[in-house]
Amino acid sequence: MLSRLPRIALYLFFFAALTAMTCTLLARAAVPAASRATSPQYADGKFHNVVPHEDPGFFKTLEIMWRVLTTKRTDATPSKPIPVLALTRADLVNAPDRSLWRLGHSTMLLKLDGKFFLTDPVFSERASPMSFAGPKRFHAPPLRIEDLPDIEAVVLSHDHYDHLDHDAVLALAPKVGQFLAPLGVGDRLVEWGVPAAKVQQFDWWQGTSIGGVRFVATPAQHFSGRSLSDRNTTLWASWVLMTDDTRIFFSGDTGYHAGFKTIGERFGPFDLTMIETGAYDAQWPDVHMQPEQSLQAHLDVNGKVMMPIHNGTFDLALHPWTEPFERITALAEAAKVPLTAPQMGERLDVLAPSPSTHWWR
Repeated sequence: MLSRLPRIALYLFFFAALTAMTCTLLARAAVPAASRATSPQYADGKFHNVVPHEDPGFFKTLEIMWRVLTTKRTDATPSKPIPVLALTRADLVNAPDRSLWRLGHSTMLLKLDGKFFLTDPVFSERASPMSFAGPKRFHAPPLRIEDLPDIEAVVLSHDHYDHLDHDAVLALAPKVGQFLAPLGVGDRLVEWGVPAAKVQQFDWWQGTSIGGVRFVATPAQHFSGRSLSDRNTTLWASWVLMTDDTRIFFSGDTGYHAGFKTIGERFGPFDLTMIETGAYDAQWPDVHMQPEQSLQAHLDVNGKVMMPIHNGTFDLALHPWTEPFERITALAEAAKVPLTAPQMGERLDVLAPSPSTHWWR
């Protein structure tokens, strides 16, 4: 444990410094008044879940950080390299429509209506505000940002570091047509230098169409913020993606909530659901789902094939890194729910995805 103390002290120092710095930036990071006024989710200067969840506060957050940093299991990270299928631009361009590639964690590349779309792009080595500390990738992305084709739209679920990568956003911006974000997250992008004309932001149940693809931001049960002083100043969301013959649900990060059934009633059935299954713990039960809840969410939204995401790339909790795959595999088999868990870089046909090969074993 003593060997961990310098790293812990560094984390605590960083968050204290970032908190002080952020206090001077909140005016610029705030959601525009018009957006606040029209959002049912916004009150008293913060966004809120439909069912309030416990705010751990500063000291509880530090306690959780301390436990995560000092009680890690030896199997929390892979003991050998994860298999990754390298991709080239030609692979993507020549792939058929309705293709999907998992690039890592919650970063998915989709080819729909002849165009490319990207979810929650994280390409940096660490999901952290620091390049030298914080959760480190288990594997490299299957391809570099510069090797990606033009991206019609990037779809963002919220602003946490493992979903919104500052450096990746700036590197992607020249080749991205639109960034689709929940309320407030779009303001962050503009602050970072993304042209405002490329940014659209939405409340729950709002959306837009790009070519033949319809996007709708839908409810999630989570929280937001990139420091200890800006918690919930931006919104979080799940997303529905629809074409004439394809429907996909992307959960983003979320605890289990009643809104899944409403999403299924309004937009289901879904050919594929990309459901958060990982980084769960009893200490944060209402903002991340246990695998049993992830399976129920898939059933609630009326999904056909389930794809567990938010796993296999970063160590963000206390469970073994393979546990989310094993638990959801057993649960899906028992419930006779078709499950696909592709290798990083493997191409899936959204309408006929291949069954899992249990590559993590």
